[in-house]
Amino acid sequence: DSSDSEVENEAKDNFLSSKKPAWVDDDDEAEEKIDMTHRYKKDMMKSDAEKILSKKKLRQRLQEQFQQAMGGVPAWADRGSKKKHRKTANDSDSDEDDDLLCRTGNFISNSESLPRGILQMKSCLPANQERLAGGKLSTVQFHPSAQVILTAGRDRSVSLFQVDGIKNPKIQSIYLESFPIYKACFSADGEQVIATGTHHKMFYVYDMMGGSIIPVHQVRGMEEKFVKNFEVSPDGSFMLLTGTSGYLHLLSMKTKELISTMKVNGRSAASAFTPDSSKIYTYSKEGDSFVWDVKSRKCLHRFEDEGSLEGKCIAVSRNNQYVACGSVSGVVNLYTADVCLKENNPKPVKAVMNLVTPATCVTFNPTTEILAVASNEADEAVKLVHIPSYTVFSNFPVFRRKQIYLTQSMDFSPRSGFFSIANNKGKALLYR
Repeated sequence: DSSDSEVENEAKDNFLSSKKPAWVDDDDEAEEKIDMTHRYKKDMMKSDAEKILSKKKLRQRLQEQFQQAMGGVPAWADRGSKKKHRKTANDSDSDEDDDLLCRTGNFISNSESLPRGILQMKSCLPANQERLAGGKLSTVQFHPSAQVILTAGRDRSVSLFQVDGIKNPKIQSIYLESFPIYKACFSADGEQVIATGTHHKMFYVYDMMGGSIIPVHQVRGMEEKFVKNFEVSPDGSFMLLTGTSGYLHLLSMKTKELISTMKVNGRSAASAFTPDSSKIYTYSKEGDSFVWDVKSRKCLHRFEDEGSLEGKCIAVSRNNQYVACGSVSGVVNLYTADVCLKENNPKPVKAVMNLVTPATCVTFNPTTEILAVASNEADEAVKLVHIPSYTVFSNFPVFRRKQIYLTQSMDFSPRSGFFSIANNKGKALLYR
């Protein structure tokens, strides 16, 4: 099916007029030399004469490489066309929808209503087949609007691939020296990738269109030894860093500067923004959940997750109807959001008890018809729950042979056409 692999091809000869940077790093101004003989940088060399490149030249090469792979400046990243869109905002929305559909093809194909019991899905080639990670893959994430997937892991690299389910060609890999990646994530507009390390105070911002890799060494006013877990708000305004001792740091996504710090009683395990970015749910290691108002940074409500001895992960559905809390016992409690905002001891509409090791990852698909739950402490420990009926799909995973191993991260494509699982063997498994 040709539409399966429709990819952006609006070719643009001109480079983007680059935005003024939110901050300037003095180190960037120095003409630093980069060793290009490293195995992850070799494919950017055009000849043996390029064993050493300046930072500026490397940035241009990354920019060229990305745009070449994308067939020019992709529409989602073309600031010129975005301005045009804004000017004609009163025009019919259907043109914009058609444009998005023709660019992403069946990638965002949607089902009318998902039946329970057996899930119609097939296994594809791993999303990162063209460059499997050396070691544990800590993140897999689909781009918010393009047919692109991101992988990142302990081998210190962030890679981008085009998703067609057949070949999944590699767009680009960037290597972060001495920086095993704990988590990586697209910005809401899909123009940047944020990456945190396993034992670092700093984090990196990769500007895909500009080709620049910007280190954020220290957030002023934030006293943390390590920066690891974080969330990006769906509206693109905020970044929430999970600190130690229950501290939560709210940063401006634009400047990466600290706006405010909040604190839960106990230690924070995980947080999630609501789809409208107005609230944050924080799940503590003590089994309590706190609901914050983003505007005032005040705690609106606190509720106890039923039967939880220790909180591990939390997710809010895209339609803002459900909240899922995964705990150390492996139980994932599914609540309706309105009950969570009112009651101190809410009753879950479903307690998913299919995992026997700690639930370390929960995620809803964009249509809120599937809840994926997983544990990174047992092989093949992934379950997909049919939301309307609260029943588990019986045909996933397939137990004929081990394939998933330990699940590190999971994500659904923008309209659920694809599902991907990052595992400890360096693969981003892909299902359609």
